[in-house]
Amino acid sequence: MAKWAVDQSHSTIGFEVKHMMVSKVKGSFESYTADVVAEDLTDLTTASIAFKIDVASIHTRNEDRDNHLKSADFFDAENQPSIDFTSTSITKDRDDYKVTGDLTIKGVTKPVTFDVEFGGKGTNPWGVEVYGFEAEAKINREEFGLTWNAALETGGVLVGKDIKIKVELEVNPAA
Repeated sequence: MAKWAVDQSHSTIGFEVKHMMVSKVKGSFESYTADVVAEDLTDLTTASIAFKIDVASIHTRNEDRDNHLKSADFFDAENQPSIDFTSTSITKDRDDYKVTGDLTIKGVTKPVTFDVEFGGKGTNPWGVEVYGFEAEAKINREEFGLTWNAALETGGVLVGKDIKIKVELEVNPAA
């Protein structure tokens, strides 16, 4: 089994949620660590994957919103500083995968399955093999204790309950 490094300068862990029931707010986490171990990344079924995301690194292009998301109303970053994911099973269908694992947000752990697309394998200008993957999952934020909301005068709520998690990864052999 080989250890693989996530190239954070070419990777993103992001999310999107409905805002006021009419548009979407998108954001990302700027700081995270990843442990990826696999025999061969052209067959992700051999892999073990774990991520630890720094909640305080949340970025939605609005400082006030970011601070609210870090507060006890949402992630409670002071007491729950990380979001964690550990794979428990990986199945393959041609070039696509289902990566199921335990996702922990705000102290609540639930199983989540990511649909993962293998983007391919290449060699960078320095002769290092790189592998690309895109992953997506949808969760109900309220199931993870993220229940804050505000009713709108026109009906509906300020923040949707469904969160789409989008991950784009470029990985290469760990040094």
